[in-house]
Amino acid sequence: MAFRAVHAEWGAVFAHLPDLGCGRRWEAVWKTRPPAPLACDECGHAMYAKTSRTGLRFFAHAPGAPACSLALESAAHHLLKLELATAARDAGAHAELEARGPDGNWRADVLATDPAGTWATALEAQLAPITDTDITARTEKMRADGVTSIWLSDRPRPPWLGAVPSIRLERPENTQHLTVVEGLVKFTGRGWSAFPAPLTQLLTWAFARRIVTHSPRTPLRYPQRSLATVWTAPQYVTAETVHLEEEERARRVREARLAALQREKEKKREKIRARNKVTRVKALAGATAAEQAARTQPPGRLWQAARVFRLGVDQALAKLADEHGIIATVGFSTGDPRYAGGVPLVDEHGVPAAVFAPDPGRVRGEAFLLLAGLLLIFPSKADQRRFENASNIKKKHPPIDGYRTEFLDTPVTGAGRAWGSRSCTCATPRLVAKIHNAEYPAAPSEQMGPAATLFRAQCRTYGGKYDKPWRRTGNTPIKQIGRPEA
Repeated sequence: MAFRAVHAEWGAVFAHLPDLGCGRRWEAVWKTRPPAPLACDECGHAMYAKTSRTGLRFFAHAPGAPACSLALESAAHHLLKLELATAARDAGAHAELEARGPDGNWRADVLATDPAGTWATALEAQLAPITDTDITARTEKMRADGVTSIWLSDRPRPPWLGAVPSIRLERPENTQHLTVVEGLVKFTGRGWSAFPAPLTQLLTWAFARRIVTHSPRTPLRYPQRSLATVWTAPQYVTAETVHLEEEERARRVREARLAALQREKEKKREKIRARNKVTRVKALAGATAAEQAARTQPPGRLWQAARVFRLGVDQALAKLADEHGIIATVGFSTGDPRYAGGVPLVDEHGVPAAVFAPDPGRVRGEAFLLLAGLLLIFPSKADQRRFENASNIKKKHPPIDGYRTEFLDTPVTGAGRAWGSRSCTCATPRLVAKIHNAEYPAAPSEQMGPAATLFRAQCRTYGGKYDKPWRRTGNTPIKQIGRPEA
């Protein structure tokens, strides 16, 4: 099927035109004897005029025709070309079907031209699949010859839509004319929205340059797809530019305001840091004085317990030496409330350098002032996270820069809670056996004694349970549970 053929004497003839485009009637080529000398403009094979059952006039190839692109085109494609040509004429243009370029390297489905010859626009009916690369290459070929193009389709979602100047069409119910539903847009203040219009109206605007192609810089509103190229009026392009400039100005004002607030906030933080520096120096001086005073006395029970059973202390001391270059020992002031239940690790001068495993529930008063300026080391990552989370939730005013915390890379074997082990690991345990409602003297043993199978022993030095073999060493209770010691 084709709407264009070449007559041997009259030149190009068009089946859709009342005068065939050459001042002749349809009957001059239809059912004539002998047949009218018609040939295909594409392949040169003979053609003859035909009329469909609905009265549609067209040209068909005579039998034995070679493979011709016109002959392979579908009826839907030909009908859409015919409608494009009709709409172009209604828009005031001269429309020529299946027109070739100057060098024959392209062919337009419909070539719409200005009667005055000032412009030419190819209307391409594209129903078959095509890649963005191919459709762009065909567009560039026509543009090189001074011919703009508009690609049109009535398929639901042509994938190439927007890759070139293009439009999607639909035929609304109970109407005869095609309507633009995608590709023609207007700017509505903050974004683009579709602007439905009849096909003839679109072509009228396009031929008069009242609409132009544009690459949107703001998104199209749902359900429209974001197309790379759309058709719109120049005033909407200007409106988008003004909107973007206003947004940019508002962004700069907002960023300047936030920067000023940040600078003011940083000034306040610097003042707080200066005050904190003085406070922390004072707190550290107090802790150092307490450590020096503790060294004048024999080591206390808590210091001995920390050195013997506080799991992870040795690893914390090694971490200080390896990673921070600080040679430290367990402080004699262990048990001082300013360490919040943790173990102070002091340098060779007796100055606290870190605290191992402080209890977040005991960070208050002097402990808060001191720990905010010291390194805190925890047995595990979970203990570190637990301390930080508890500090952020429970404390109304946490340190402005947070706590300096680290955790031991090597897991502490047998570690229980972050602030101590549950089982006794003393070198010389002082045991008592809890039997019924009394405590009896007990001692470590190589084998479990009879009482050990039924009752449990506890270390009086540490207060934790004793898991190793033990035996009772006396039958006289040393304490009645619930009563004062004898």
